[in-house]
Parts: sequence; structure tokens; C-alpha cells
Amino acid sequence: MNAPLPIYLDHNATTPLEPAVFEAMRPYFLEHFGNPSSIDHIYGQAAAGAIQRAREQVAAAIGAQTSEIIFTGSCTESENMAILGVARALTARGHFITSQIEHPAVLEAFRQLEREGHSVTALPVDDTGQIRLDELEAAFRPETALVSIMGANNEVGTLQPLMQISELCSQRGVLLHADLAQMPAYLPIDVSKLGVDMASFSGHKIYGPKGVGALYLRRRRPRTRLAPLLFGGGQENALRPGTLNTPLIVGMGAAMQFSKEHLTRTASHVNACSQRLLASLCEGIDGVQVNGHPTERLPNNLAISIEGIEPLALMRLLREQVAFSASSACATETVETSHVLLAMFGETARARNSFRLSAGRHTALSDITNAAQHIVEGVYRLRQMG
Repeated sequence: MNAPLPIYLDHNATTPLEPAVFEAMRPYFLEHFGNPSSIDHIYGQAAAGAIQRAREQVAAAIGAQTSEIIFTGSCTESENMAILGVARALTARGHFITSQIEHPAVLEAFRQLEREGHSVTALPVDDTGQIRLDELEAAFRPETALVSIMGANNEVGTLQPLMQISELCSQRGVLLHADLAQMPAYLPIDVSKLGVDMASFSGHKIYGPKGVGALYLRRRRPRTRLAPLLFGGGQENALRPGTLNTPLIVGMGAAMQFSKEHLTRTASHVNACSQRLLASLCEGIDGVQVNGHPTERLPNNLAISIEGIEPLALMRLLREQVAFSASSACATETVETSHVLLAMFGETARARNSFRLSAGRHTALSDITNAAQHIVEGVYRLRQMG
């Protein structure tokens, strides 16, 4: 008899595929296999129609127009498309602003721009993980072309004040891009109210499939213009050529629609999970510190440090009981303190001891109770071991 799987508390890294999403995808793996560019026959028309419906679903979920949605192979690709695309549409070297706690897909794209001769300012954050608006305001230059700030941090859950950031950008005619990958399943999104010009999304963060993402690209005046990074058959307005992956795009659309329809219930549930878990850990353990903003945060994210406890040791001890993360799953194989925690706390024990527990839509409250008990017992054992 197989041993039970550990309790999964790493939904900020990836989410399980929602059964309804899988069922929406299934026919496009088997019966409706046509190339969506082959619109002269029924097979291609069926695929093209499915992609159009998915585009409508994504647009409706974020308050965008259908023509403003570009499908990609990942959120990483969406972010590279936005950042490098803006830079390569310039006629001279430009200046770009980001923060020190962005996803590696954003930070590495900006490092590439620096190698190409552009200049980049990476803003520091306070100890809650938010940028300071006065420092952003001071960072603007006449040649500033783009600001890229994530909506919600994947490691500590902190939300950034995107509406205030967009106001500062708009006053100067500077484009704003935001990584919103963590948000659609747990927080309402309206790109018009947020004031972003571009936003990146991921299928596998919202109970959809891996290997698909989307870029919101504002078409309303003033229109956002990008230079393409790839060249080919002209798909996706010539910004992302290549045969479209119909089943995964269908899954992306279904996941976005499902997330929006179940948003209130999901957010309430994961918040209850986080609050119960925190209360149980604080009751059973001394020296618990919550990382990230105390109120402006993802409802499913609980990032904590426990005095004297190395997360990797706790993860290894509990690997058969609870699955959680010491830092971002997008990091390298080396064990080192996350750049997010370093930006927030510097080289401190609090930064080194931080780990993340993130519940999901299907996490049972009984699982939370059991996970808390395992963690409390694990901490006790590690402290007994010295």
C-alpha cells in the first residue's frame, strides 16, 4: 500500500490542475487537433474558435479588450517580450526602473538590457517588501522608458501599490509593466483601474496548465508598441510567431474564467487557512516572525522565520508530511538566501530562516491543523538536536 502524499502547501510555486480546466482542454488534445492557422477547413476553424474563446475569457477576467491579449509559452516569455520588446522599439539607449525583489525572469531581462547598453535602476524595498514611492519618483530620468514592478511577490506575498505607481508613470509618459502571475486566483484584477500598460500572467499559478502564459498589451490610446523578439509566421500580431498550442491556451482561458468566478470563495478559504496556520504555529512555537506586509498581501501566502530554525533542515525532516518552500522554486540548485529576503532584511538570521507556506483552493482545514502539528513537532525536534 502506497504511503499518503505529504500535505501540499506550496501553491505559490505551482497549483494543481483544476479538473474543470482539464476537461475543457481534453477535446483539443484528441478530437480537435487542427492547426488554428488552417482556417480553410473545419479542423483549423475549430481550433481557431477555441483560441478566440480563450482570449475572450482572459480579457474578461482582467477587464481588458480581447485584442489586448497575447498568448505565450510562459509568464517568463511574457515578461521578456514586454521588457525587451520596449527596449528594442527605442531609437536610442533608454533607462529602465524595476525593484530588487522581482522574479528572475524580470531581473535577468534587465541584466540583458544592461549588456546591450541601456541603464537600469533597481529600487530597494522596505522591510515589508514594498518599494518607496518617493524613491521611485526620484529615479525617473528624461530617458526613462519603462517601469516594471510585480503586483504580488511570490515569496513573501507583499502587494505593491500599483495604482500609485501607475500615476507617477502616467505623469511622465513612462510605460508600466507588472508581473501579475500570483494574483488572478486570489485577488480581483482590473488592468484599467490599475493603470498598467502591460501585464504578465501564468497558467500554472491559477490552477491551469504549465507551459502557457499571456501578456496584456494595452491597445487603447496611447497604444503600447513592442519590437518582436521572434520572427516567423506572424501569429499573435507577429509578436509571438509559431503554431499556437490550442489545448494549453484553452486551459489558460478556462483557468482564468474559473478563477474569476470562484474568486471570493477561494480568497476567503485560503485566508482562513493562512490565519489558522499562523495561529497554530504561534501557539506552539516561540520566535515566529511573519515576513511581508502585514495587511497588503496575498491571502494564501504565509512567509515566516522561526528563530534558530534553518528552513532546509525543517523541509528535509518533514518531507514525508508537509511540502513547502524555503524560497522561490525558480531559483538555481544552489542553496542560498533568496534575493527577496536579502533585499528586505540583509544578511540576517531572519532572512536566512525564512520559508513559505501557501495554501490553495483545495487545501482542507484539517490539513492545515495536521501540517501545523507536524511543523511544531519538527521545530521542537530540531531545537532538541541543537
